[in-house]
Amino acid sequence: MKKYQLKNIDCASCAAKIEEGVAKLEQVKFVSVNFANSTLQIDTPDIEEVKQKIKEIEPEVIVEEMQNEKPVESKNILKENKDELIRIFLTVLLLVVGLIFEKEIHNTPYRIAEYLVFIPAYLISGWGVLRGAVRSITKGKVFNEHFLMTIATLGAIAIDAMPEAVTVMLFYVIGELFQDVAVNRSRKSVKALLEIKPDYANLKSDGEMKRVSPESVKVGENIIVKAGEKIPLDGEIIEGNSFVDTSALTGESVPRKVKEKDIVLAGMINQAGLLTIRVTKLFSESSISRILELVENAASKKAETEKFITTFAKYYTPVVVFGALLLAVIPPLFFAGQTFTDWIYRALVVLVISCPCALVISIPLGYFGGIGGASRKGILVKGSNYLDALTKIKTVVFDKTGTLTKGEFKVAEIISANGFKEEEILKYAAYAEANSNHPIAKSILDTYDTKIQQDEISEVNEISGKGIQARVNDNEILVGNDKLLHQQNIEHDKCDVEGTVVHVAVNRKYAGYIVISDSLKEEAIETINELNKLKIKTVMLTGDNESAAEVYAKKLGIKVYYSGLLPENKVEHIERLIDSAKDGKVAFVGDGINDAPVIARADVGIAMGALGSDAAVETADVVLMADSPMQVVKSIEVAKRTRRIVWQNITFAMGVKLFFILLGAFGVATMWEAVFGDMGVAIIAILNAMRVMR
Repeated sequence: MKKYQLKNIDCASCAAKIEEGVAKLEQVKFVSVNFANSTLQIDTPDIEEVKQKIKEIEPEVIVEEMQNEKPVESKNILKENKDELIRIFLTVLLLVVGLIFEKEIHNTPYRIAEYLVFIPAYLISGWGVLRGAVRSITKGKVFNEHFLMTIATLGAIAIDAMPEAVTVMLFYVIGELFQDVAVNRSRKSVKALLEIKPDYANLKSDGEMKRVSPESVKVGENIIVKAGEKIPLDGEIIEGNSFVDTSALTGESVPRKVKEKDIVLAGMINQAGLLTIRVTKLFSESSISRILELVENAASKKAETEKFITTFAKYYTPVVVFGALLLAVIPPLFFAGQTFTDWIYRALVVLVISCPCALVISIPLGYFGGIGGASRKGILVKGSNYLDALTKIKTVVFDKTGTLTKGEFKVAEIISANGFKEEEILKYAAYAEANSNHPIAKSILDTYDTKIQQDEISEVNEISGKGIQARVNDNEILVGNDKLLHQQNIEHDKCDVEGTVVHVAVNRKYAGYIVISDSLKEEAIETINELNKLKIKTVMLTGDNESAAEVYAKKLGIKVYYSGLLPENKVEHIERLIDSAKDGKVAFVGDGINDAPVIARADVGIAMGALGSDAAVETADVVLMADSPMQVVKSIEVAKRTRRIVWQNITFAMGVKLFFILLGAFGVATMWEAVFGDMGVAIIAILNAMRVMR
């Protein structure tokens, strides 16, 4: 899969035609044209054939390979659109002169002057449209907005309505200008994210420091990050401490304190001290590279509404043209006293009103803006289809540890049995868990706080979902949950202990248990309350025992929970919930590492607090970069706002156009009203779509 830049692509329908035409090529496995970002994403072994096809469809469009460069600084609106503004100014000037003197010269021997004023005005404003229409006709692709505009305006000139013809073209150009401004703003909203890409790295080598490209730094090398600089690569701090600004990645404005042995990520900004960092990932594999790729590719996964509008416009335009033709011909032929001039004028009015520009541009722009707006809040949505799916969620299933709780486990209590001492229980548990990365294991090791003698440990066997079996100094040690004790037939007097518990057995004799405590995240309870207000059902899945799960469920206000689950059990529960959810979608929220299978199986997989997690970025449909469950609510709100604005545009555009079509057919609306019915609606719809970006 490769991505290319499309230069000189100036309309949404052109993008749709390119995508449709290229998709028909035999060697093209996947293609997506993103008009809002001027990019082509494609999977094909023969890009030259694709370029040739694009040249046939849109000769002025140039296909170039994407360059890994920093986005060019944006010019202001006047500089960006200088040519269009000059055309508009000249057209307005000629149109005003023509209107002032129209009555004096219209029915005089000097009428040629009327043509000398209006025809140049028409050509200045409408040359691009006329050229586009001719080019399409020569390729057998007649029915598009250029064809509609050309037929309507040439018809108006033929029936002596030249001011109206010029005005239609003028407003079309003004509408195109508004469209360009809106699209450029939308592009900038996403390109602003690209500015978090670091420009350089200070590589420390042989006691010297030199500035190099982040792409050239290898894993294991050391880099220096000064105060105020962006961290260029993922790595571990080996010297120094500071506060880092993570807002570009997470949307969170509060700086995070970092010290030696902490992991920092590319895109964070060092705010205070000098940091020496050992690089742990190549730039191409770093979190920031994956995030940028994710956001840039998001528009390739289109919502059903976008696909529908593209298909709708394809059939809508020829229907309108033939409908207008019948309107122009049938009444004068079959009804006495009706003139061709009157009904041709009405048909031309209908043609002008009917142009689908408002829908074709405003809807993709709305979704693109929604994705860009969400990314600034630290919510990465992988496609507009997932934005739509978020609006249909009726059930949100949460993993407990690390999602609703902090996952910062601490040893709260050690209960001994059968003559064992607390110190012995802690030591055996620590040795058995010495090589585990699980948060519970880490809490036991932190409490033991004594150097582990690795040569005393042998035969370590992890029993999935239950615990660990190990040999320590020739003693068989079992460390895990109650299921492990039952599986190994270890006699013990207590099964249901409240809270998170790690049982310990030595030489198949029960030694006691360690109580591990965890705490809820600050916004966890508020998140559940907000989802309840939205009438979204909440469910909690956990590997904890029944009593521990019940304690957390009561604190959170979650009525439905399932405990003692292995990873495969979580998938089974998700599948049952999906089967029982008739109308709505089921979302699963997890930490993106252990929960990858469940995230992949859910209707909408959400990875939370997944900064730097490869599993999260790869598997999830929505990635919440901050470690706050409240972002689940925010992502649903962004999606609903986006969909609401998209449907506002559809309803408004179709309603107004239908109203003016009826007025035009009955002879009430003139060409002037038709101009508002077309470009006025398009401009309003585009401005409305731009609200999503805020």
